Amino acid sequence: MSDSSPAIQIDNMTYAYGRAEAVRGLSLTVQRGRCYGLFGRNGAGKTTTMKCLLNLLRPQSGSLRVFGMDPAKQEQAVKQRLAYVPDQVAFYPWMTVRETLDYFASFRQHWNSRIEAELLERFRLDPTKKTSALSKGQRTQVALIAAVSPETELLVLDEPTSGLDPIVRREFIETVIGAYQEGNPGQRTILVSTHLIGEFEGLIDEFTIVDEGRSVLTLEADAARERFQKIRARFSQSAPQIDLNALHVHRTGRELDCVVREGGEGILDRLRQHEPETLTSESLTLEEIFVAVLQH
Repeated sequence: MSDSSPAIQIDNMTYAYGRAEAVRGLSLTVQRGRCYGLFGRNGAGKTTTMKCLLNLLRPQSGSLRVFGMDPAKQEQAVKQRLAYVPDQVAFYPWMTVRETLDYFASFRQHWNSRIEAELLERFRLDPTKKTSALSKGQRTQVALIAAVSPETELLVLDEPTSGLDPIVRREFIETVIGAYQEGNPGQRTILVSTHLIGEFEGLIDEFTIVDEGRSVLTLEADAARERFQKIRARFSQSAPQIDLNALHVHRTGRELDCVVREGGEGILDRLRQHEPETLTSESLTLEEIFVAVLQH
C-alpha cells in the first residue's frame, strides 16, 4: 500500500442482485483531498457502489481499493479511516442521543468532543432524548455528528441531507462539510451521493454521473462548467432551422435556446451568421449538466 494511492479506486466493478445488475463495469478514481460527487437517478447503482466500498456487499467482478487496501481483506483497517452516513439511518431505540454518540466514540481512536458539542448545539438536539423519539431529520443529524466527530480521512455520504430542513441543510453543507476538509487540507476526502446537486455546487471538485449502473460522464467540476453551455438567441424573424449538433434545441417563435456539450464557440459563430438581435452564452450548473446528460 502506497501513501500516494487514491482515496478510492474502482476498476470495472460489477454487482448484481440475482439477475438484476445494479452496477455494470463501473470505474472511477477519487484522489485524496477531493469532494467527489456521485450523481444518478434512483436505482442507478450509487448506494450499491458505496456498500461495496464498505464491504457490506461483495462485487461479482472487477476490483476496488480504499487507500490502496481491499475492503474485503482489510476491512478493519479500511473502516478505521472512513466514516459512513447511509441513506436510511437507524439506531438502538433504547439509547439516548448521548449514549448513541458515546457508543460510536467507543469504536474510534480519535473523537473531537468540541465538534460534537458544537453540532449538538447547532442542530438543537437534546442529548437526553431517546433515539426512538427522534424525527427522520434528527436521526440524520445524529448520524452526521457521529461521522464528522472522528475526523476520519474519508467521509462516505449517501444522501446526507435527506430529511433536513432547508436552513439546517444549507448550514451543514456550507459550515460542517467545509470545516471538515479545511481541518486537514488536501488529506480529507468526501464521496457524496445526493439528489440536491445544486446545494453542493460550490464544494464538488469532480463528479461521475451513473445511469443503470454505468458511468456516463466523469469530469472535474470546473471543466464541466466550461464545456457545457446554454446558448440563447433572439432573431428579428422566426428562429432558423439549422442543425447545431447540440444536446437540446428549443425554438419558440423568434427565440432559440440550446444546450451544448462542447464546441460552444463554433455554434455561436454559426448563429451569428444569421444576425440575431441578441446572443448570449452561459455555463450550466452541475445540476443542469446532470439533467442535460441524462435527458440526452
